[in-house]
Amino acid sequence: MAIQVFVPTFDVEECLKGVRECLEKGWTGMGFKTVEFEEEWKNYTGLENAYYLNSATAALNLAVEVLKLQNHWEDDDEIISTPLTFISTNHAILLNNMKAVFADVDDTLCLDPESVKAKITSKTKAVIFVGLGGNTGHLDEVIKICKQHNLKLILDAAHMSGTRVNGEIAGKEADVICYSYQAVKNLPTGDSGMICFKEKENDTLVRKIAWLGINKDTYARSINSNGAYKWKYDVEYVGNKYNGNAIMAAIGIAQLKHLDRDNAYRRQLANWYREGFADHLDKIKLVNIPADCESSCHLFQILVDNRDELLTYLNSKDIYPGVHYITNTEYKMYSYAKGTCPNADYASDHILSLPMHMRLTYDDVQKIIKHVIEFIER
Repeated sequence: MAIQVFVPTFDVEECLKGVRECLEKGWTGMGFKTVEFEEEWKNYTGLENAYYLNSATAALNLAVEVLKLQNHWEDDDEIISTPLTFISTNHAILLNNMKAVFADVDDTLCLDPESVKAKITSKTKAVIFVGLGGNTGHLDEVIKICKQHNLKLILDAAHMSGTRVNGEIAGKEADVICYSYQAVKNLPTGDSGMICFKEKENDTLVRKIAWLGINKDTYARSINSNGAYKWKYDVEYVGNKYNGNAIMAAIGIAQLKHLDRDNAYRRQLANWYREGFADHLDKIKLVNIPADCESSCHLFQILVDNRDELLTYLNSKDIYPGVHYITNTEYKMYSYAKGTCPNADYASDHILSLPMHMRLTYDDVQKIIKHVIEFIER
């Protein structure tokens, strides 16, 4: 049987129970379950604010939009980010008419704090830190840099659901955290996300902008309004329709119950990989995860020579890894920064994401290790 890089696993009965409740109630859109999921997520993370959205991409777009509006940033002001990420991270900067300035990564594949410091200018307003694969890297150092230079910190936590540092959910110091519950993430739904602002004022604002700028959503009007005027609302901003829906939220609520257990198994998978490659580290580079980081292990990545040939070889053995990611400076809209981040460029050419999901067995992992070693040693 083929071994895929990602295969989501759902608590089918609990998911169906939640979806059935939505259907029976006749409420499948915003509200009801979305509000419940927001409260569950706040309880789980200890974060004060959480707003449920249709994707983490929406969360990133809104994070930049709200911070730009609230802090009076100008078009062409700069946000420092990583080129080694999914494209939605950096598109959020361009979509808000700001400039992405790329800092390099270190051996954690997250932002190198020294490179971040070197890229700060008078136009720098924020840093976007991506917790690639669930890794916190040197986030603590980046937090200090942001405080020293009065910069906002956006945490792209698309891979970080359940990641902890010294037992605490990672990134609470950030001005805003963006989570993903996309179909193959550690907490999978069909597609959805959560935006968690530190400041309540920003949470209030994002709820309007994410609902086309309307100042009262349909759920709020249904439960808080009286009489003939329950239909009435004002439009205060020009916004998009980014809100999440009850069906996806019901699935998210069901899956949240298993997140810590699932992440623990992912860490076990990662440990099996590390043990299997331990005698081959001259030819297989592993990503550094700091000792205080309890990673969600959304990804397990290796760096090897002849990456593309290895990928083809593994495919011939019915093993299908992935690549996360091609450096964004390879794309035309970011080509102005090509060659400025050599570590990210190296990773882009050598990185391979090995299968990592709940359906993998010990024997599956051993098979993958065996074939990787066969290839690199021949």
